[in-house]
Amino acid sequence: MAKEKKRGFLSWLGLGPKEEPQQAEPEQQIEQQPEEQIQQQAVVVTEIEKEKEAEAKAEHAPHSEAESEAFAADVVEVTEQVVAKEEVQDTVQDSVPETVQDAIHEDIPEDVQEEVQPAPAAPQHAQPPVYIPQEALPQTEEVTVVEPEAEEWLTEDDERELTDEELEAAALSTPAEEEIVLEEEPVEVAPLEQEKPTKEGFFARLKRSLLKTKENLGSGFISLFRGKKIDDDLFEELEEQLLVADVGVETTRKIIATLTESASRKQLQDAEALYGLLKAEMGEILAKVDAPLNIEGKTPFVILMVGVNGVGKTTTIGKLARQFEQQGKSVMLAAGDTFRAAAVEQLQVWGQRNNIPVIAQHTGADSASVIFDAIQAAKSRGVDVLIADTAGRLQNKAHLMEELKKIVRVMKKLDVDAPHEVMLTIDASTGQNAVSQTRLFNEAVGLTGITLTKLDGTAKGGVIFSVADQFGIPIRYIGTGERIEDLRPFNAGDFIEALFARED
Repeated sequence: MAKEKKRGFLSWLGLGPKEEPQQAEPEQQIEQQPEEQIQQQAVVVTEIEKEKEAEAKAEHAPHSEAESEAFAADVVEVTEQVVAKEEVQDTVQDSVPETVQDAIHEDIPEDVQEEVQPAPAAPQHAQPPVYIPQEALPQTEEVTVVEPEAEEWLTEDDERELTDEELEAAALSTPAEEEIVLEEEPVEVAPLEQEKPTKEGFFARLKRSLLKTKENLGSGFISLFRGKKIDDDLFEELEEQLLVADVGVETTRKIIATLTESASRKQLQDAEALYGLLKAEMGEILAKVDAPLNIEGKTPFVILMVGVNGVGKTTTIGKLARQFEQQGKSVMLAAGDTFRAAAVEQLQVWGQRNNIPVIAQHTGADSASVIFDAIQAAKSRGVDVLIADTAGRLQNKAHLMEELKKIVRVMKKLDVDAPHEVMLTIDASTGQNAVSQTRLFNEAVGLTGITLTKLDGTAKGGVIFSVADQFGIPIRYIGTGERIEDLRPFNAGDFIEALFARED
């Protein structure tokens, strides 16, 4: 009765009959169609998720701007790998609701979606969200949908980082290129320094070749005279220095005697004046033997080269032949050294280089007969200069010196005045032995000229003063190097100036 009264009261109000069917319908639908109710609840969840997503996007917009500013400020401190991992995780979490929504829409039939669309959305407080297990959601599609967004986000960050790195690389590459340019500058200067010797004159090359000789002579005296008084101790030191330079005992005594006499007359005020007087005294010794070779007036002009072994006779012959040829003279060579192995071939090579004829025979032939044939050939061809080579021989070998005398006698049968020049070649490094060579060769064949070679490789160049002072034989040429132009006519003034030149 109470129930009926209640119903009648509700029906009197006009509400009872209408609410009961509304309440009964969902109960019947739940009992009869449990599957459809689950689908409807899923639809409700999707709508709720849409609202949450809208709110999340509204909150995410300012949040993303703040994150971008914080990321830009901390990009120098955070490494590229850590940034990549954090951004991938953030993007995956933000994009999960969209993936769930897409997956649920795919599972709901089309007829159910059409029926549900006109229905009003249920309020959030009326029905709480239904928990849906994650197993029912497709996981494979989540990754495929999320990856493009993560890549786009990372690409922007990578571009920012690459821009910073490129700026740093550009800043570092600029000084590196400047350093390379600075390192290449001295390389460009090096060829200029190598070309300088080719532009030097003979005097400059002479100074350079006499560096070793100047250690004991010439400018080497500066330290000896600097700041000292003229007394016996100074003369004793000077005498010792001259002997060390191989000037010779007799020549040294003459020089010291001249200086002492000038000092006793009080013509010298200080050691600097003594230095100037020493230079003048040694210059006078060389001036007596300064006489260039004159090849005019005789056709052919016969030059007989003599000397000991290894002083450079054959090489000097080749250089002289080239210089005479440059002067417009016709030249012929005679290979009179038939004793040394390959001596004939060596002279023939010089002849081929200078395009000069060479008269030669086999090794072991008579040297006098070779030179005799050469003089006949030179006369018949009208040659201007004939240079005859001879075998090297020690000055203390009597039978070899007799052979040299024989050669001179044979030459005089064709020309009484031949040889017109008997030139002794001396190696400057032999020191005082050169004095002995000059004496014995002069006694054997009568020397008329001397060529002093290898001055650039010895500190014993003072022997030139000893030879010039004792024998007075003209010094025709001096050799200061291996090149053809390094064999030059001797000039006493240039030699003294180069020897006494002070280095700055």
